[in-house]
Amino acid sequence: MNWRAGLGLLCILSWSTHGLGDAPASNADPVPSVMWAFYHKQILNQAPFVFDDRVKLLAPPFAEDARQVPLEIDARALPDVVRILAWAELNPLPRIVDFEPGEQVMPWLSVRIRVEQATPLRAAALTRDGIWHVGSALVDAAGGGCTAPSVVRTQPGWEEHLGEVLGGRYRRQEGSRLRLQIAHPMDNGLVSGIPEFFINQAELLDEHGQRLAALVLYPAVSENPSLGFDVRAPGPTRLVLQDNSGNRFEAAVP
Repeated sequence: MNWRAGLGLLCILSWSTHGLGDAPASNADPVPSVMWAFYHKQILNQAPFVFDDRVKLLAPPFAEDARQVPLEIDARALPDVVRILAWAELNPLPRIVDFEPGEQVMPWLSVRIRVEQATPLRAAALTRDGIWHVGSALVDAAGGGCTAPSVVRTQPGWEEHLGEVLGGRYRRQEGSRLRLQIAHPMDNGLVSGIPEFFINQAELLDEHGQRLAALVLYPAVSENPSLGFDVRAPGPTRLVLQDNSGNRFEAAVP
């Protein structure tokens, strides 16, 4: 190799190393998954995104009960969040929620989900500038949470309590936190002989009937779903729910 060729090779290697070093760390998947490109297309429609530590997913490292895995999505560190999508990449039914917090509801949500196996969890928060900010977590599990028979259906008279809401409001420094549980089997259609039957829509309204937040739920949400919201608005609120069979339920939260 003559000295000119050697110099040219050195320049190419130096340029390449410099380029890699300048690549933003937020472009690297924090929980590398072969499914990320698929879900970027299927759920985010290949829109601009960045992996962002400011979107936090809190879940247990190991799911002791794969049918009831607590998940907390916190995007309060981001400005101007208009929508949050969440999914479990290796679930047979991956989508979890589609959450639109209004100005009086913080971009924070808690929910319990089913996981079928160890899986990456994702939450993507859309800010007003059109960028998706993606938070990630890993949860390990023994498996079977999505295909296990419903516990609710084994309880005598469960139909009589369908749609009942338990919970309350807990005052905080900034507004209040709502913790609510809804009686519903949330059947996902994966258990033989039992069709899909789940709550798929929820709205949080203020005392005047104005919408504070909207939520689309999917069958990955656990039976007897638990929901938590952080609300800035003072005064009573009302939760309005509908399942995929058209049943409507309402509950007032003083």
